[in-house]
Amino acid sequence: MGQAAELNPLNGATTVEHLATITHVEPATASTEHILTLGDAAAILDDCHEGDSICVNGACLTVLSFDADSFKVGMAPETLTRTNLGALRVGDKVNCERAMAAKSRFGGHVVQGHVDAVATIKQVVPDGASLRYTFVFGEDDARFMPYVVEKGFVTVDGASLTLTGVDDQELSFGIMLIAHSQSKLTLTGKKAGDKVNIEVDCVGKYILGHESRMAGLVERVVDRRLAELGLLKQ
Repeated sequence: MGQAAELNPLNGATTVEHLATITHVEPATASTEHILTLGDAAAILDDCHEGDSICVNGACLTVLSFDADSFKVGMAPETLTRTNLGALRVGDKVNCERAMAAKSRFGGHVVQGHVDAVATIKQVVPDGASLRYTFVFGEDDARFMPYVVEKGFVTVDGASLTLTGVDDQELSFGIMLIAHSQSKLTLTGKKAGDKVNIEVDCVGKYILGHESRMAGLVERVVDRRLAELGLLKQ
């Protein structure tokens, strides 16, 4: 969840740019971050610089160092709390995406790389050549359900996917993964009970969040003015 994502949104699409492999894990200490080394990554490092942002399983992380085929990223406690990245082990595959260039075709929705919560896969059901996934939020993350809208977008481990169903009572939502995408994403290798990183649609967050905050501000201003005029009963 790096700084550059706010300025250079990711080009959210139903597939990601590249699948890399975790080659080394350095757990955090009292004075160091939790550091991951990702290999098999040459395809996304041709224009890389230290300090660049690369989205890893949906979380925008800062490149600490890199060589021809691998790069290192560090994670602060906030990232470890909000994502499933702390559970990654050597050999795990991860979805990777560079920040979108201004000249790129916009092939999805705006993905900031700011993971909101971790959801659990409730079930995976084949439907023809496609797969239907159902995810569920924990009670602590129920606040994100208003931003999950049928036929809207949700980002799952960095891939922008169309929502096929939403159940507010169950805190669940579903997507369909077409055959083409199944070989391009790590999601295909996950099963019921596994965790995924979720970023809800940032446009919805801005609209609904702004609306509720503005309503509260207006109410306080009106109450204060009515009190000044002696029209507000205590």
